Amino acid sequence: MEPKYPIPTVGALVKGPSGRVLIVKTPKWQGLWGVPGGKIEWGEPLEAALQREFREEVGLELIRIRYALLLEGVFDPQFYKPMHFLFINYFAESLAETIEPNEEILEWAWVTPEEALGYPLNNITRTLIERYLQGEA
Repeated sequence: MEPKYPIPTVGALVKGPSGRVLIVKTPKWQGLWGVPGGKIEWGEPLEAALQREFREEVGLELIRIRYALLLEGVFDPQFYKPMHFLFINYFAESLAETIEPNEEILEWAWVTPEEALGYPLNNITRTLIERYLQGEA
């Protein structure tokens, strides 16, 4: 049984030491690329949830975390099942670019933000990268 309320999630566009950003491909977005992230646990502060998700999914520690934007996904057809999400997005940095993927990560790439826009991105990630390129990082 699916919840009957919006699910808050955190995610981040992360820049590595090379100046490139990390994008990942997961099965939940039907072959589209996005950024690591996930659901917030009960009692977990937003930035702690973001750090945990990045450690779990790609093995990265984040620094210089800053809020980027809030987006909503209501039954987004790009997601593998109907869900109502609140996407709390951040910009952040990492001192490493070595990825230790978990089972959710099918592929990953460190690319320039401009290169990322050439990938088949989910709409949430496309909006986040466009905001980043507007100089709001």
